[in-house]
Parts: sequence; structure tokens; C-alpha cells
Amino acid sequence: MECVIYRSDGSPQAPDGVEGSVSALKRLRDAPEGTFGWIRLADPSAQEVEALAGELGLHPLAVEDAVQAHQRPKRERYGDVLSVALKTLWYVEETSQVESGEIMIFLGPNFVLTVCHGQADPAAEAVRRLDRDPAMLALGPVAVLHAVLDVTVDAYTAIAEEVRGDLTGLERRVFSPVREDVIEEVYSLKREVLGFRDAVQPLVPVVQDFAGPRSGWPEEALPYFRDVADHVHRADTEARSLDELLNSVLDAHLARVGTWQNDDMRTISAWAAIFALPTLIAGVYGMNFAHMPELEWTYGYPLAVAVMVSACTLLHRVFRRNGWL
Repeated sequence: MECVIYRSDGSPQAPDGVEGSVSALKRLRDAPEGTFGWIRLADPSAQEVEALAGELGLHPLAVEDAVQAHQRPKRERYGDVLSVALKTLWYVEETSQVESGEIMIFLGPNFVLTVCHGQADPAAEAVRRLDRDPAMLALGPVAVLHAVLDVTVDAYTAIAEEVRGDLTGLERRVFSPVREDVIEEVYSLKREVLGFRDAVQPLVPVVQDFAGPRSGWPEEALPYFRDVADHVHRADTEARSLDELLNSVLDAHLARVGTWQNDDMRTISAWAAIFALPTLIAGVYGMNFAHMPELEWTYGYPLAVAVMVSACTLLHRVFRRNGWL
């Protein structure tokens, strides 16, 4: 748990420990206008959240959302406290997977509470950005909301670039002359894209509301939220295009598989036609000639059976190796 009190001049004061955080929040009641506190929690227990709920006046449903961390991106208002849920995403290079977490943001008149679940914590980068921008920090708790939103959406943009790189690699493999079954990889990447869309798509109307004149934010903050809304819209468009491209890649791969099967059938049919001609001649004549070699040989019949069994076994192994059986 971290708690920082920002004075009206933008200078921070950070008390230590839970007791320091609670006492700092109590001091906020008598603090001058423009002073606010920012409490940051990472993977907290229910007891930690409930310890602050009384001081902050959080609704029981808001406490439940902060502890469970299974929320869609949304905004809720409980009295004078605004609750915002965001999905945090990060890209795992080794597995090409998009992992997700969650961050809850609670804005009160003179406090901000961020509760992060997962490895990606946008609050840390938000602190650095606000420290470099005292003018934005002077706007109060809404500045923290913007900073956390901005960091989260920037991560969406970076992840979209990573996923598009994976998709480009799949496209090259699908259209390469080498036969390779990539259906599993396509479905795996599509699952990651769907998770990406689940995080971005519900956030679009939320951020659009923040960027509108009816949001209640100071006039100076609206351009910043409009910028975030534009980035979220672009991330949503990118997620949609990635999903559509994956569908096209899957269709193209299935068409290639059908072409491969047709080529295999043509090859098998050609060999069948080659062997059908001597089989036809042998069938018509019945191979009942008066002078045939090995008719009187003792091992002629076992040899013929062995040759047939060996030939069938060889063909079976070849077909299995080629995936025809």
C-alpha cells in the first residue's frame, strides 16, 4: 500500500504503512482546497480494502468489485465517488500470448484509490508522467484518472503492434510453398485477439463520456480525455481489423489444405491409373498361359504372397508418413 498526498502547489508528501495512509486520509478532511490523496494498492486482500472503505466512504458493491477483480471495463457512480474499471494487458514474448489483469479507480472529492490486480500496474508509470507535468497534476483527482487511462491505452497500442507482427508471420507461413498445418496457431492467436477486444471495446463508450462536455471535468482536462478517446478508438479499430484478418487467414489456410488434398488425390489417381492397365490386361487374360516361369517352382506361391504383403506394407508406411492414413 502506498499513499501520497498532493498539496495544492503539487508537492507530494508520502506517509508510510497502513496507519500512515489512514491518518493521511483523515488529515484530508481539514486540508485546503486543491489537496488530494492518492492511495495505491496492488493485489490487496479484502481486509486491506475494507480498512480503507470506511474512511473513503466506498459503497459495499465498490469494495466487492475491487476485491474480486472480474469486471468488464465500466464506470459506476456511488454518491460522490466515481468507480472506473479497466483491463490491463501485457504481451508475453515467449508464448506470444496477451495476458490480462485489472485496475479499479475510485475518484472522490479529494482522493483517488487505485486497486491493481495482475503484473501490469499502470499506476507506476502514471506517477512518473504526473511528476513531469505539474500543470496537469493541479487539476486534482481527475489528473490521476487521465494518467492511468493514458498509460493503459498506450499499452493497448503496443500490444496491437505485437499481435499484428504475429499475424504477419502466420500469413507468410500460410502462403509459403512448404506444407504446414497452422490451424492451431491461428485459433490460438484468434483467442488472444478476442481477449484484446474484450478489454478495448467496452472501454470506448466509457472514455467517450469522459471526453464530452457533460463529464463534469474541468475544461482544461477535456482535450486530454479526447486524446485518450481517440487512442482507444484506434485500438478498437485495430482489434476489429486483426480479428477480420485472422478469419481471412483461416479461410485461406483451409483453401490451401483443400488444394493439397486435391493434389494428393490427383497423385493417387495417377498411380492407380498406371497400375490399373496391367491389372486390366491380367484380368482379361487371366494369366492362364501354357508357358509361365516358376509355375512348377515349389516356392513360387509363397514368394508371390510375400511380395504382395511387402508391397502393401510399404505403401501403408508411405501413406501414413504423408498423413494420408
